[in-house]
Amino acid sequence: MLTSIVGINWGDEGKGRMVDLLSQDQDIVVRYQGGNNAGHTVVNDRGKFILNLLPSGILRPEVVCVMGNGMAIDLAHLDREISALREKGIRITPDNLKISDRAVLTLPCHVRLDCLEEARLAGEAYGSTRRGIAPVYSDKYAKKCIRMGDLLDPAYLAHRLKGIVEFKSLMIEGVYHSDPVDYDETLAWLTRYGEIFKDYITDTGIYLTEAHNAGKRILFEAQLGALRDIDFGIYPYTSSSSTIAAYAPIGAGVPGLKLDRTIGIMKAYSSCVGEGPFTVEWFGPEGDALRNAGGEFGAATGRPRRVGPFDAVASRYGVRVQGADEIALTKLDILSGMESIPICTAYDVDGKTVTDFPMGEALNIAKPVYEYIPGWKCDISGCRKKEDLPKACRDYIDRLQELTCSRITYVSVGADRDAYLLY
Repeated sequence: MLTSIVGINWGDEGKGRMVDLLSQDQDIVVRYQGGNNAGHTVVNDRGKFILNLLPSGILRPEVVCVMGNGMAIDLAHLDREISALREKGIRITPDNLKISDRAVLTLPCHVRLDCLEEARLAGEAYGSTRRGIAPVYSDKYAKKCIRMGDLLDPAYLAHRLKGIVEFKSLMIEGVYHSDPVDYDETLAWLTRYGEIFKDYITDTGIYLTEAHNAGKRILFEAQLGALRDIDFGIYPYTSSSSTIAAYAPIGAGVPGLKLDRTIGIMKAYSSCVGEGPFTVEWFGPEGDALRNAGGEFGAATGRPRRVGPFDAVASRYGVRVQGADEIALTKLDILSGMESIPICTAYDVDGKTVTDFPMGEALNIAKPVYEYIPGWKCDISGCRKKEDLPKACRDYIDRLQELTCSRITYVSVGADRDAYLLY
C-alpha cells in the first residue's frame, strides 16, 4: 500500500501532524523532495518537535524513515536536527533512517549564493529562506552537484569537487564580486559529515522496491504545497522542487510504482510564507488576530505567515493537481468564536469573475469575491465525532467540500495528537 500526504495550498497546512498520526499504521515513511527550507511541526506526548529534513515518522520507533533522491540535504543542518531529537530521547540509527545515495547535497557555497542573489534582487526578491535551495537544485540540473553516494569514495569526491568549486567560484567572483569558494574548506566539510553519515547511505530504490514486494505499508511525505510546486505553483515564487503527489515515487527512488492513496492536507483558512500573490491576504488587526490565534509563524524560519480566509479557488486547483482522493482539514478550531466566516469563492480579475486559478499577471491583480457562512461561537477542541460538532461547523465543512470538489475525511480540532475526528 503506497500512500502520499501532500499540501493543497502554499504549504504549512499541517502535514507533519497528519504524517505523525497516520504513520502509526505504516512501516516506512519517505520524504521525497525539498530541503531544510520548510518545517513540519508535530506535538505528541513527548513534546513539540520541529522537523526540517527528517520525515515526521522518525518520532515513531517502529517506523523506518527514508530520505529520497529527490531531496537536497544540508548535512550540517541534518546533524544538528538529529542531535536535537536524540537529546529528547528519539532513537536515530542506520536501522531506522536510510538516506538515498542519489540525493544531492546543499553545500555552504549554495547558502552563500542564495543570500547573495536575494540581496541583489532587493525589492524584487522571491522571498527565499536563504538556505541554498534554489542554487542546489539549479546545480542538480546543470549536473554540478555532489551526491550522498559520492561521500563513500574519497578519491572520486575530491576530484569531482575541484570542478564544482571552480564553477561556483567563477559565478561568485564574476557575478557577485565576492570571495571564491575555498576548496580545502569545502572538502573538509564534506569529509567530516561524510564520516558521520556514511552508514546511513543506501540505494533507497532497492530498499523500497523490496519493501513494497514484501507487502510493507509505505507513506510518502511532501514538503510545502501544490502552490509552491516548481511547475504548477505561483511561479517564480515557488520552491525549486516538485511538491506534487505524482513525483513521490520518482523522488523516493521507485518511479515504476504507483500510488494507491493520496491524502491532501488543507487548512480551514489560508496561510502563506514568503513572497508572491496571495489574493485573500488580511492585513492589520484582523490579520494579526488570525495569525496569533493560529500560531502562524514559519517552522523553519520563524517568519510571520501571511494569513487570510479560506480560498476555494486556490484550494480546488490544489486538489486537482495533487489528485487528492481525500482531504484532511486542519486547524478548524482556530475559527471558533467568529461571528461569520468569509470564504473566497471566486476572483475578480479586471472586472471579470474567475473561478479557475489563474497564472501570471492575472493572479497578481486578482481580488477576492467572498461569501459568508455563520460561525460557531463555542470551543470544538474536545469534539471526537462528527456529531459532536455544532451544526454551523458542519455546514462550513460541507461548503468547503462542495467548493473544492473534494471529500473531507479527517478534521483536526486541536494541536494534540488525538485532537481530530473522522468526518
